[in-house]
Amino acid sequence: MLNVERIRKDFPILSRRINGRELIYFDNNATTLKPIQVIERVREVYENHYSNIHRGVHTLSMEATELFEDSLREISRFINADFEELIPVYNASHGLALASLMISMRFLKPGDEVIVTITDHHSNMLTWRVLSGIVGFKVKYVYPGAGGRIDLEAVESAIGQNTKAIAFPHVSNVTGVINNAKGIIEIARDRGLLTVVDAAQSVPHMPVDVRDLGPDFLAFSGHKMLGPSGTGVLYISRDLVNDLEPIIAGGGTVEEVTIESIKWLDSPWRYAPGTPNIEGFIGLGEAVRYLKRLGMDNVRSYEHELLRYLIKRLEEEKLFEYIEPVDKNSDYSSKTATFAFNIGDINPNTVASFLDMHGIAVRSGKHCAHLLHSHYGVDGSVRASLYIYNTLYEIDRFIEVLKEAVKNFIK
Repeated sequence: MLNVERIRKDFPILSRRINGRELIYFDNNATTLKPIQVIERVREVYENHYSNIHRGVHTLSMEATELFEDSLREISRFINADFEELIPVYNASHGLALASLMISMRFLKPGDEVIVTITDHHSNMLTWRVLSGIVGFKVKYVYPGAGGRIDLEAVESAIGQNTKAIAFPHVSNVTGVINNAKGIIEIARDRGLLTVVDAAQSVPHMPVDVRDLGPDFLAFSGHKMLGPSGTGVLYISRDLVNDLEPIIAGGGTVEEVTIESIKWLDSPWRYAPGTPNIEGFIGLGEAVRYLKRLGMDNVRSYEHELLRYLIKRLEEEKLFEYIEPVDKNSDYSSKTATFAFNIGDINPNTVASFLDMHGIAVRSGKHCAHLLHSHYGVDGSVRASLYIYNTLYEIDRFIEVLKEAVKNFIK
């Protein structure tokens, strides 16, 4: 089990007061807070080791290169990937866009189809729509079934003779619903389809093993898992990673260039042009070490405890309306600690602003998932997303402030 009080001491920002109140941070799906270990690691790089990587034989360059590559190895082990399968990118949006570019330019032609889902974050859907207008393929949508989950039967029904790829979220950033990624990938593999998994909301919250799941591409962000912003990962399976040519090229991607030819470096460097976020990835490596010390099974278990308690308290007070169908007899084991809801006709932004007046940070709006909100017939929602440093006391405080909001805004 997690020692949450000890964990909280690692996060300096939790000592802040917002509008005179203790900070309660329930916006972890947007980004997570940073532990002192990560903060100090980045500061130490700047103070003692900073230089460009792979560019020089001097001491600082060699030190920075070693630290950067060691961090990539740490991150690759975290998801059970090989080092060369792990492409450093700037966030999950960047990684997903890169995957869709590679697939569109190398594997798709006019008349082909790509399946996405109504539950997608915009980052896993918009680039496909843009590229469809350039390449000429068609984007087909799968809708969620009962409980907001993508049903395997719906995936199978959507696949046609021209379908070439499917892109989907492992976990919904709005509802926290965990899709059966392994099942979807197995269906796709049996039909010869390429798969792209948005893992931005799964890798920070549960054990993720790419060998077990078997995707062709998978992306996640560092800033959502205690790491610095400007860091992310695109996983490309070993079956593809050294056979594809880069879509975006530049300094540091080639072994030799002549007028007649280009000889690319092996992965991951062929896909990583220019100077990366060196200090950020070294910080992300430290964040991964922090999560590994906690144990991702423990992270998952604690989040489940928080979610059950949150929903229990909300139901006791009859304060909310679900935005997606939920089985109230469920133990919510198929969700992360994410809960999107509305309170009567109160505008979600009004609720969020009232909570902020009391020091509580939540997300409000459509959460970069307009199609999903439209599907459920709502113009937006309030989203509370919890993480390893949140507590039952904070949930109780959250409930009390929501009760005050009802008194103030519902007559």
